[in-house]
Amino acid sequence: MNAAGDIHVELKSVTRTYAARAGHGAIHALGPVDLTLRRGEFVGVVGPSGCGKSSLLEIVAGLAMPSTGRVTFEGALVEGRVPNGVGVVFQEDASFPWLTVGDNVAFGLKRAGIDAAEIARRVDHAIGLMGLNQFRKAYPSQLSGGMRQRVCIARTLVLRPRLILLDEPFGALDQQTRLLMGEELLRLWRDSGATVMLITHSLDEAAMLSDRVAVMSSRPGRFLEMLETGWPRDRDSRIVADPRFGRFTSRLWELIRDESRKALDLP
Repeated sequence: MNAAGDIHVELKSVTRTYAARAGHGAIHALGPVDLTLRRGEFVGVVGPSGCGKSSLLEIVAGLAMPSTGRVTFEGALVEGRVPNGVGVVFQEDASFPWLTVGDNVAFGLKRAGIDAAEIARRVDHAIGLMGLNQFRKAYPSQLSGGMRQRVCIARTLVLRPRLILLDEPFGALDQQTRLLMGEELLRLWRDSGATVMLITHSLDEAAMLSDRVAVMSSRPGRFLEMLETGWPRDRDSRIVADPRFGRFTSRLWELIRDESRKALDLP
């Protein structure tokens, strides 16, 4: 049993139903779900397409309200806005094309009115961590997709979020780049001490990165099982060669296979 102080995020009986539209009835997309994120842990969420994974993240982030139930972050109710201390990274490239890498990373800090010297220090640190030093003055159009995503992650990290929410951040990247970006994400997670929730379609990615993996059913998404990976905190992509990794991903697929068939309306 976790002490109350270890609970960073808590969802209780959360559901999400989308209102009826012309020619379509209401869509029950999510829940009810209960979920607890422990302070400083990395949790992956996998499930069939359309099971409500992104709806779940938006509700935790405060970008959408649950239809029923409640969400708390650090003991305070999340009510329709992103709380201070929460950072969100989406799959879509959200870099500003008219700003350089350095100015992209500094954007949120400037809006927050942070002192110029502190901005420079944080931006230098984040750009260095993401391996972007030689591209500081480059524009997004001059970068690869993976590098642009690193810019978006750096822009989130400089705000020092205590909770990082990731919605398929590496979805557009090839497998080798995803593995390397996963290693960088693990290093940043360890360095920051933040709590991380990752939404992904990749069972391998969830297995490699996570302390625990939540497996969701087909719509309306509910949690079928929460699995502990058992990996050390200092893990990296070499964990994929461990025989236990193959057994773990096989277990994930065993849980999700029939739900994926339901989502695709297969017999």
